[in-house]
Amino acid sequence: MNFPNNLLYTKEHEWLRIEGNFAYVGITDFAQSELGDIVYIEVDTVGDQVNKDEIFGTIEAVKTTSDLFMPVDAKVLELNPALDEKQGNNPTLVNTDPYGEGWLVKIELTDSSQLTDLMNHEAYAAMVD
Repeated sequence: MNFPNNLLYTKEHEWLRIEGNFAYVGITDFAQSELGDIVYIEVDTVGDQVNKDEIFGTIEAVKTTSDLFMPVDAKVLELNPALDEKQGNNPTLVNTDPYGEGWLVKIELTDSSQLTDLMNHEAYAAMVD
């Protein structure tokens, strides 16, 4: 499994890539492999403030639907247009490129002190091993 060292991770298998006051959120390679073929992403919180550990959307695979949890307090700015059924409609990017083109949402951090609660790549890899 691949766990890039420039990301932070949650126990719910989301990752966070920080870019200044903004960040991108996705699910890990481990999570997508457990889910199987992703067929639909639903995020109805764009424009909303979402608190840490609250559900910001769902991800549907052939076998199951899972909730998506916000890693930190943040405002949801956008859903990845490539995944949106009204635009790119390509949710399989989460399977093929979970850390790149398969990111889920762009957020604006509202409490960066919560970043210390997240795991680095080594801690996450140890958790899923």
